[in-house]
Amino acid sequence: MRSTLLFGLAASFLLACTGGCEKSQAASLKAGQVPPGEVWLTPAQVAEAKIEVQAVDEQDVDDTIVTSGTVALDDLRTGHVFSPVTGRVVKIAAQLGDRVKKGDTLAVIESPDIGSAVSDVHKAEADLIAATHELKRKQDLYSQQAASQADVEQAEDAQRNAKAELERARQKQFLLHVGNVDVVTQTYALPSPIDGEVLLRNINPGIEVQGQYAGGGSGAQELFTIGELDRVWVLGDIYEIDLGRVHVGTSAQISVVAYPGKVFKGTVDWISGSLDPVTRTAKVRCTFDNPDKLLRPMMYSTAQISVDQRRALAIPATALQRLGEYKVVFVQKGESDGKVRFERVPVDVDERDTTSWLEVKHGLERGQKIVAKGGDVLLTKL
Repeated sequence: MRSTLLFGLAASFLLACTGGCEKSQAASLKAGQVPPGEVWLTPAQVAEAKIEVQAVDEQDVDDTIVTSGTVALDDLRTGHVFSPVTGRVVKIAAQLGDRVKKGDTLAVIESPDIGSAVSDVHKAEADLIAATHELKRKQDLYSQQAASQADVEQAEDAQRNAKAELERARQKQFLLHVGNVDVVTQTYALPSPIDGEVLLRNINPGIEVQGQYAGGGSGAQELFTIGELDRVWVLGDIYEIDLGRVHVGTSAQISVVAYPGKVFKGTVDWISGSLDPVTRTAKVRCTFDNPDKLLRPMMYSTAQISVDQRRALAIPATALQRLGEYKVVFVQKGESDGKVRFERVPVDVDERDTTSWLEVKHGLERGQKIVAKGGDVLLTKL
């Protein structure tokens, strides 16, 4: 109701002359004079002002949810590399920005854990042999009634423990062998887990690193990050009130301060199943193709998620002009005396900064020719 009233006031103000002076306008046309609220230009002036005209028609319009977002790597295409052994870095084989294949050596680590792992296997094998012999002796003695059932059961338990220890030692050795262990030099070649680019490196030659499988425990740090930047994620938050309007597959676009005026387009591919109890927001993840690698991890962005998409009569955002507090567009009215006539017309539109199309509520009809670009030039000539 309020927007209708405001539009009515604007229309009354802007068209007061045209509404009350139709006779004078007709007289002006006959006399070759430009009526109030109109601009007449020659075809050459229209071309010089780069004025573009298009017909009003239905367009795909939508509402937009605006939120902040953070660029992140696609976890499914990212490898975080830790060392399984504790030792000293003796060589860096992969530099930042290098392309590597799965299994390529990233660094070489000299570690006593390698010798320990081999020794543990040999010791476990010897212990199992001894436990097996002891069990056989106990069973023979028991068959001759020279040993008790408890002695046999104790020997069986010892053999089972020896088997379990051998399995543990072999599993540890297997994990190390994945990285091409050199038993002679006591070195471990740290392999890349995936194909990709070296995005992060946290080690230098000579530093000591903690291992995951050799007593390093929680002290182990990430040594390399391998991943791809041609497709990235953007993580944002949406409020509970908007949760029902956002769906997987919904269009999204972002802008970042590093590239003013550039818009990156993507889609929503995941919405959190729970809300943050403090902010009452849900996480939303959008996927963006990034062939030029302009988007970098941890960049902040402004994200716009399209919702409530529909067809409606709309005009380009570039067509809307402001005359004081009023909204107007220029409509092409034909020609007179060899000049193109443009008339200022008040409009009521759903004006938002986050869309290229503005839904028309009042003031225009389908098929009318409006100035889509160059209206600011006409405004200066009123």
